[in-house]
Amino acid sequence: MQLSDLTSKTSVQRWLQVGIPAAVGVLVVVLAWLAGPGLFGIAGTDSGAPVQAEVTKPAECSAGNPVESVTFSLGGKPREGTLNGCGHAKGERVEVGVPVDAPAEGPLTVSAADTSAGAQDSRGPIALVLLVFACFAGGTYAFLFIKGPGKLALLH
Repeated sequence: MQLSDLTSKTSVQRWLQVGIPAAVGVLVVVLAWLAGPGLFGIAGTDSGAPVQAEVTKPAECSAGNPVESVTFSLGGKPREGTLNGCGHAKGERVEVGVPVDAPAEGPLTVSAADTSAGAQDSRGPIALVLLVFACFAGGTYAFLFIKGPGKLALLH
């Protein structure tokens, strides 16, 4: 028995066995890239302009949906706002994000400013690289599954 008898598949069939999983993997990566960072649950949220605020009424973290009261200066005027957070002491200085379209009067709802301001968020590229590796691993598994067990043991 010769090796050519054991490998009777044509080169077109072999390219299809490798090409189809590879093409599907590339398609998944391209679609994930086009879907954007929201696909990975890391869509960037604009927390607004960072402003130093002072906590006037802290909230306990054991309470459901804790909200703290803060005061800050916006446009040279003292403003009051609510911060969805907990664990700060009264009089503590925190950095909050004030919405860009904040009204000129009344209390505002502010959010905690990004703690890594100015840093590049690397979660998106890392998630995309992991997706590429997952596609590669899946394609390799599909290739090995279609190829079946090795038949070189039949050769004498």
